[in-house]
Amino acid sequence: MALWQGKSKRKSTGGRLAGSRSKKRFEIGRELQQAKIGEMTKKVARARGGGRKDRLLRTEQASVTDPKSGKSFNSKILEVIENTANPNYVRQNIITKGSVIETEKGKARVTSRPGQHGVVNAVLITK
Repeated sequence: MALWQGKSKRKSTGGRLAGSRSKKRFEIGRELQQAKIGEMTKKVARARGGGRKDRLLRTEQASVTDPKSGKSFNSKILEVIENTANPNYVRQNIITKGSVIETEKGKARVTSRPGQHGVVNAVLITK
């Protein structure tokens, strides 16, 4: 079933809105692409206006920034520790923005959107 991203049929108060037209093709959304831990795989999706989005499907590396020194480095992702988007994502090792991952350098919070940007950027968590 297609995801529809058009206007709701209801007002903010809960009343019904009279539809002025039918659903349009440009209002169809795409299925969610969830990044997992594994060998690097990407998918390219066409965005509106002819642009492109790199969808990250699997990755082993994250670009981690140390807030104290301000330096960035690539680090291997070991596992997903916490994910506020969905607690079940932790068991499946799904990486989303805001999730806490365990890297070789320590714990880090993901700041990028892997399914939209195609990379995993993270900031080290200081205790």
